[in-house]
Amino acid sequence: MAQRILVINPNSSLSCTAGIAAALAPLATPGGPRLEVVRLEQGPPAIATWRDWFQVAEPLCRMVEREAADAYVIACVSDPGLEAVRLATPRPVLGMLRCAVAAALTRAERFGIIGFMETSRPRQRRVLQAMGVEARLAAFEPLNLPMEVLTDPLAPRARVEEAARRLAAEGAEAIVLGCTGLAGHVAAAEDAAGLPVIEPCLAAGSMALLALRGGAVAARAAA
Repeated sequence: MAQRILVINPNSSLSCTAGIAAALAPLATPGGPRLEVVRLEQGPPAIATWRDWFQVAEPLCRMVEREAADAYVIACVSDPGLEAVRLATPRPVLGMLRCAVAAALTRAERFGIIGFMETSRPRQRRVLQAMGVEARLAAFEPLNLPMEVLTDPLAPRARVEEAARRLAAEGAEAIVLGCTGLAGHVAAAEDAAGLPVIEPCLAAGSMALLALRGGAVAARAAA
């Protein structure tokens, strides 16, 4: 039976969940691990504040406890509930911001973040501090647009391009998209900034696959 990676969108947005699934689709391989995307139906429309961030921790834990999987990805780019969920399962639990920043630092010394909201800044700063890489952040550019605007194929395009150009001007050498709602705007940001753009769904999905592969190798070595 194929291994299962459960990717949990902690907000209730259908369009955001669909965008996450579309971003992860290139990682699917015949006979390989299955990346299943679900949403937290009782979650807020978006993780926009600290209150939203704390609110979803316990529902995420309960979902992980009842949904068996070989690995879990929390599909929000502020990694809500990550520490709590890691206590709820012995399986790998990955946060999208941590994965995206790690991917950015394989490409560049300094990176910028296109943020969802200004209120995202302190939550994402907390993650960077935990990783010990806050000094590598060149700049943070919030879009301050609703989730349903971000997931539209065209509506946020000009704002995304403007933010990407500003990050390049501030010295960023790579750009992290700071919201899963931006998954469909990689090309626009890359073209505007002329820089590599890290899409967090792909970054986290790839690292989840690597975690499973690493575990399988270790198991064979111990056999």
